[in-house]
Amino acid sequence: MNRWLLKRLIGDSEDRGRIGQAGSAVGIVVNALLAVMKFIVGSLTGSVAVAADAVNNLSDAGGSVVSLVTMRMAQKPVDKEHPFGHGRMEYIGALGVGALILLMGFELLKDSVSSILHPALLAFSWVPFIILVVSILMKIWLYLFYRDVGKQIDSAALLAASKDSLSDVIATSAVAVSMLAGHFFGWPVDGWMGLVVALLIFKAGFDVCKGTIDQLLGGEPDKELGRKICDMVLAYEHVLGVHDLMVHDYGPGRCMASLHAEVPADGNLIELHEIIDRAEQEIAEKLNIIVCIHMDPIVTGDEETDRAHAHLSAFLEKEGLMLHDLRRVPGKEQINLVFDVALPVDYKDTEGLCCRISEAAKELDPRHVCVIHFDMDFYHRANG
Repeated sequence: MNRWLLKRLIGDSEDRGRIGQAGSAVGIVVNALLAVMKFIVGSLTGSVAVAADAVNNLSDAGGSVVSLVTMRMAQKPVDKEHPFGHGRMEYIGALGVGALILLMGFELLKDSVSSILHPALLAFSWVPFIILVVSILMKIWLYLFYRDVGKQIDSAALLAASKDSLSDVIATSAVAVSMLAGHFFGWPVDGWMGLVVALLIFKAGFDVCKGTIDQLLGGEPDKELGRKICDMVLAYEHVLGVHDLMVHDYGPGRCMASLHAEVPADGNLIELHEIIDRAEQEIAEKLNIIVCIHMDPIVTGDEETDRAHAHLSAFLEKEGLMLHDLRRVPGKEQINLVFDVALPVDYKDTEGLCCRISEAAKELDPRHVCVIHFDMDFYHRANG
C-alpha cells in the first residue's frame, strides 16, 4: 500500500527529495485530520487527555510542514558560500521540530497537573471512543509508512517521525483507557493519563533533539556503511588491507570519505592507480559517496618483515585491535619496528598497550624496538 500511495503522488520517480517531500505531505494530512478528530472528541467529552493528544497531533503536523520545507531547502544546489551543499538543512529542521515538541509537552504538562489537582469524571459516549480507536489504527499505519519511506531513502527525519508516531499510539491508547476507566469504574484518571501523554511528548522531543544534535556535531559513525566501503575496496586485486577510513556527513545523500589502501610496494604504479580509480568510481556509483583513496605501499616478500607483521597482528587481534604500515629498520644493536596501531576512539590504556606490544615483539627477537604511532579507528575494524 505504501508503494502504491507514493506512486500515486510522485509516479515512478526515484528522486530522494521528491520521495521525502511526499512522505512529509502524507504526514501533514494524516496528523491534521487526527488533530481535528481529537479536538472534536475533546470538546464533546471535556477530556484534557484527548485535548492534549489533539495538540500533540497538531504539533506533529507542524513538524511535517517544517520537514517538508527543509527537505526542499536541502535540495538546493551547491553555491559559492556552501560548496558542500545544503543537505544539513534537514537536520536543522528536525532540531526545530524537536524544540516545538518539547514546548507542546510543557504546555500539556501544566494542563494535566491542573486536572490532577481538580479531578472530574469524563462524559463518555461510544462514538468519541470509536473515533479514538480509529485514530490509533491510523497512527499505526503512519508509523509503518514513515518507517518504510525513511528506510528507503535513509532519512533520519522520517525515521524519527516514525518513532514519534509509535509513541502517539501509546499515548492515544492511554487516553482510551482513561475514558473506559471513568465510564465503567468511576475513576477520574484523565489528568494522570494526560500526564503520561505529556511525558511521552517530552521523551519524543528529547530523542529528536538529541539525535539531531549528534548528527550536527558528528555522532557515532555508521558501522555498516564503513564495513561496506572497506569490503568493496578489499575486493580488488592487489589491495592488501585498508585503514584510516573517515566519512564526512554533509546531510542525507551528501557523504564524502577518505581511506588508505595498502598495496604491494613493488607493484606497477600505473596498474595500482587504475585499480584505486575503479574502486573510487564503484563506491560513488553504488553508495553515492565521493571517496578519496590514498595508496600505502607495503613491503611484501621480505621474510623477516612478514614474520614480524604476522606475529604482532596475531597479538593485537586478541586485543581486538589492528596494525598497519609496518616497516622493519635494522641497526647495529637493535631492529626498529615502525608501525601504526588503530584504536577505538574511547581507548584509554595506550601506555599499557605499548608495554604489551613491546613484550610481544621481543618474544620474536630480543633486538626488536617498537616505534608505535596510534591513530583513531573510527569504524573499529579488528583486522584489516
